[in-house]
Amino acid sequence: MSKSSKRLRERLPRTVGLLGGGTIGGGWAARFVLNGVDVRVYDPAPGAVDRVQGILSGARRAYQRLTQAPLPTEGALTVVKTVGDAVRDVELVQESVPERLELKQQLLAAASRAAAPEALICSSTSGFRPSLLQAEMDHPERLLVAHPFDPVYLLPLVELCAGQGTSPETLARAADIYRALGMHPLALRKEVDGFIANRLQQAMWREALWLVNDDVATVQDIDDAVRYSFGLRRAIIGPFRMGGGATGMRRYMEQWGPTLKWPLTKFTDVPELTDPFLERLAEQSDAQVKKDNLTISEIETKRDECLVAILEGLRAQRYGAGETLALWESTLLDRVR
Repeated sequence: MSKSSKRLRERLPRTVGLLGGGTIGGGWAARFVLNGVDVRVYDPAPGAVDRVQGILSGARRAYQRLTQAPLPTEGALTVVKTVGDAVRDVELVQESVPERLELKQQLLAAASRAAAPEALICSSTSGFRPSLLQAEMDHPERLLVAHPFDPVYLLPLVELCAGQGTSPETLARAADIYRALGMHPLALRKEVDGFIANRLQQAMWREALWLVNDDVATVQDIDDAVRYSFGLRRAIIGPFRMGGGATGMRRYMEQWGPTLKWPLTKFTDVPELTDPFLERLAEQSDAQVKKDNLTISEIETKRDECLVAILEGLRAQRYGAGETLALWESTLLDRVR
């Protein structure tokens, strides 16, 4: 067993407590359970149990294609009735409730009182700065943001953002845990609303809305423009890695930088969400779904199968997210040797 894979395996928690069992919370449940970690889920919403079980079932199907390494014995999945039951004696708490600041603050404060003093408390928030989430907590030094992407069990990025009260040791421990789960932890250098990936996504989303609003493109035009071009490329090189080409980034920016001042995009200006505009968006989106002739469940399955295929290709090259996948697989193989 290599030293690196042994170290990763040792960082896996035995039990985690999940607050929220929606799309993100269910994705976390699948990621942990399929890595052999016991999970306790607290979510009082009707249908939460069935929702989590459905996500777990889809994740099992995806993992059968994702890796040839034998998976560990699945962790136990338990649904509990209180926050205290979810977080008591666990090593990590992952909060994934809706994006309402007061709700998150209340749950995180309750978790900080009930969890063991050494337990990490992480929020899946997609936008709130961790210093805001720490406001009502006991021991704020153990809280940080750990923002994943849907589907959590397949997409490896998790953005780690420390608050004003977060200790460096907390950030390092969290990074080790997520890395052991087959993820790519990315620690932000400073607090910022929305973190990194969502700020980039939102900039493109604003421009996409303007293109539809101005009748330059349809919803399908925009989806196809991304799917068949830079969407595939960005999975490999990101926006900067080959930006300069053979001449280097400085020469590239000298040549193309002035074009950034051209009025080619709307940037942060967003169209007014009028009823006619929303109706046009909805009509085009519904037409695209109808053309696909797939149910939401079938679309999610197709999404997972396509992501697996991309990740398999990247793994063969041991590049980008494929390198993260290959490292995780090595830890799975080490467990059975």
